[in-house]
Amino acid sequence: MKGKILITGATGNLGGLVIDALLSKIEANQIAGLVRDTNKAEVLQAKGIDIREGNYDDESSLEKAFSGVEKIYFISGNDLDKRVAQHKNIVAAAEKAGVKHVVYTSFGRKDESENSPIYPVAKGHLAAEDALKNASLDYTILKHNLYMEVIPLFAGENLLESKTLLLPAKDGKTGFMARKDMAVLAAEILTGEGHENKTYEVSAEKAFTFAEIAALISEVSGTEINYVSPNPEEFAETLQGYGVPQPAIDMTVMFAKGIAQGEFDETATTYRDFTGNEPTSLKTFLADTYGK
Repeated sequence: MKGKILITGATGNLGGLVIDALLSKIEANQIAGLVRDTNKAEVLQAKGIDIREGNYDDESSLEKAFSGVEKIYFISGNDLDKRVAQHKNIVAAAEKAGVKHVVYTSFGRKDESENSPIYPVAKGHLAAEDALKNASLDYTILKHNLYMEVIPLFAGENLLESKTLLLPAKDGKTGFMARKDMAVLAAEILTGEGHENKTYEVSAEKAFTFAEIAALISEVSGTEINYVSPNPEEFAETLQGYGVPQPAIDMTVMFAKGIAQGEFDETATTYRDFTGNEPTSLKTFLADTYGK
């Protein structure tokens, strides 16, 4: 590889895990990390990572940061209001900087219309995918399912005390996948060959309902957990009563509606196919999180 592999969002949870996974395969001097604040990148610098400063809102800063980079692992922005423009900036800057290949963290979905309950999330991903497909560079689109790590957020921090998993997801299933597995898969793709202009489903091999998740938590924790799926309005009122911030309520309701609609029930063997390993099981994750 002539140029470097650059990881955007390098100080975030996923970005950090991808860098660690890459370090098990290539030398640190082959890896760059894009950050907004270099003062927060001391740990990465200590590992020998080339730190580049850039902001998704500033295309010129991105073009400078991408200099000498061969591949980019492009982690989607987290500002739903800004990220359509931000994602276009990244692709444009990558083209101008002469980047050869962009691997993008999209997300799995079925309904791409504006009527989809998850369209506020989808539109930024759709814009990024469209920009990549129309750019003069190679791309790989990773359609991530939801992280296993969001389950405790959906369930609430006092789940073992309340003994009720409250979420308006009905009987919808989700192919939750561990974030660390997504990172290992990313490192495999970034250092491998033959992934140009491909789209991969990145999901678990089995999808679960929240009733099944509640049963697994009951098993690993020794505490009987009940799953209740109220209507979204009742759920929102309940969270408001607990003082949960409205943006968090809106996001949770949006994803719950998507789950109920079957947007995230996709399963895949992509992780096993490319790594040769078995992905983290949901039961293992829940045991680590809620186990006795």
